Amino acid sequence: MSRLQRVRQNLRKAYETGRESVRAARTEQNEDTDVDRNDQFLIPAPVVQVDQQSTTSRDDIEVPHSLRIAAAWSWRLIVVGVIGWALLRFIGIISIVVIPLAIALLLSALLAPAVGWLLRMRLPRSLATFLVLICGIAAVAGTLTLVINQFVDGLPELTSRASDGIRQIQDWARTGPLHLSDKQVDQAINSAQNWINSNTSSLTETGFATAATLFELVTGMLLVLFATFFFLRDGRKIWYFIVRLFPVNARWSLSDAGDASWVTLGAYVRATVLVAFIDAVGIGIALLILHVPFPFPLAALVFLGAFIPIVGATTSGAVAVLVALVSRGWVIALILLGAVILVQQLEGHVLQPLIMGRAVAIHPLVVIIGIASGVVLAGIIGALVAVPLIAVLNTGVRRLARGRPEGPLEAVPDDPVPATP
Repeated sequence: MSRLQRVRQNLRKAYETGRESVRAARTEQNEDTDVDRNDQFLIPAPVVQVDQQSTTSRDDIEVPHSLRIAAAWSWRLIVVGVIGWALLRFIGIISIVVIPLAIALLLSALLAPAVGWLLRMRLPRSLATFLVLICGIAAVAGTLTLVINQFVDGLPELTSRASDGIRQIQDWARTGPLHLSDKQVDQAINSAQNWINSNTSSLTETGFATAATLFELVTGMLLVLFATFFFLRDGRKIWYFIVRLFPVNARWSLSDAGDASWVTLGAYVRATVLVAFIDAVGIGIALLILHVPFPFPLAALVFLGAFIPIVGATTSGAVAVLVALVSRGWVIALILLGAVILVQQLEGHVLQPLIMGRAVAIHPLVVIIGIASGVVLAGIIGALVAVPLIAVLNTGVRRLARGRPEGPLEAVPDDPVPATP
């Protein structure tokens, strides 16, 4: 046999040996598949997938996907929280400027329709804004003057009736269900007097601190007036200037969200004024019928308190009931309490859904949480600004999430056109 034939024979043997091994392996695999056909669905073979987009190194593959997602959310939330905390601290430092600007925005949203009406009467923008602002200042000054005059005139009578009310309370403590002795009543009165005497220094210091902040109060009032005037006159130009600071692709969406938020703010302020006026009229009529002292000042207090939803009207109504208790007795106080509860129920079940619900759709739980947070962060001003701020953010975020619509666009922030508020 030649050498070439030997090579061919060896290659054939190797080929046949390989085919036999492949056939044997296939037969063994088929037998295992027939025996354990159900077990292959119970214990699947582990498959390792490498996500090159969500991992930066091969070590991240060993970390579960859910844990990586939770860590990514966590550090982003931490960054947002730190930025929010720093922003709140910065606002607290410059609160003497931020608070007047917030009040000026609310006043501008309230007075903007009057300015628009005068502009439609062909008046110049500056003149229309000046006339509306002067009329608003005159209305506020006249109301405060009337309230202060009535309070000063009725203060002596209220003081004498308060003394009678205190004596009635002492008699009730002795003869009522408490059955306190004269010694116990005197001890309670002495304790109250000692508390007042011990806190006289702190009260005096508070008075001096209030006198020291009088300059800041005057400065804030002037800033409110100037800011309201320029917001009413040049509000659209100021807004377009702010919009132009952002990237071009975000300008239209931001401008649309700002316009919708301004409409929501105006609707909220006007609806709040209407609800507050109805509350003040209802409780004021009850005060007049029951001959409670200071009906107009108490009605004005109810009107101002109604600007803080849910909490303000209830607190001012409690003050009116307390004045009725001191001046007219517990029977008149109970009747007035029933009238206040009736007005509050009318507001909560009729006025709020009918008027406020159409202007701003916010759940009552969100309102309560916002007011509580505002009180903690900024006191009374925080409670006043919390709900309109939530309403504006709600509308703005909804508009931004809606996205940019199809078709041609009308307003371009690069070329601002003065428009009526």
